[in-house]
Amino acid sequence: ALSLARFPAARAVPYGDMAAAALVQYVVLRGDLARPPLSWPLGAVVAQGCHAALAAVHGYREHPDTGAYLEQGGAMRTVVLEAPDENSLLALAEALRESGVDHRLWTENPEGIPTSLALRPYPKNQVQAHLRNFKLLK
Repeated sequence: ALSLARFPAARAVPYGDMAAAALVQYVVLRGDLARPPLSWPLGAVVAQGCHAALAAVHGYREHPDTGAYLEQGGAMRTVVLEAPDENSLLALAEALRESGVDHRLWTENPEGIPTSLALRPYPKNQVQAHLRNFKLLK
């Protein structure tokens, strides 16, 4: 069992038992970037997801869930999903915004191409419904 005693008071988990909270960071990448005609290298696509994840963690660094997630160290759980194309990624970003779900949309510049988005760490049950139409990235 994980002891909450090691968490600073400012990062206390508001859900009681950490295991019950099941904190997860969701990252959604555009799958079409890696396929023709775009054919981005795998490393470039992965970098987009990394940028989005770091932007979300940084942007919501003061949120208790973000602190608790980072305190997990090697036990952090990240789920990477695929948006088929730019329109589906932008539609997801808008739906998350309308629902008040904290996230960051990453746009590759100077090209101005939306490539990925990441939610701040959330208890899985709070955000899973928003992501149910997206499959794991393969």
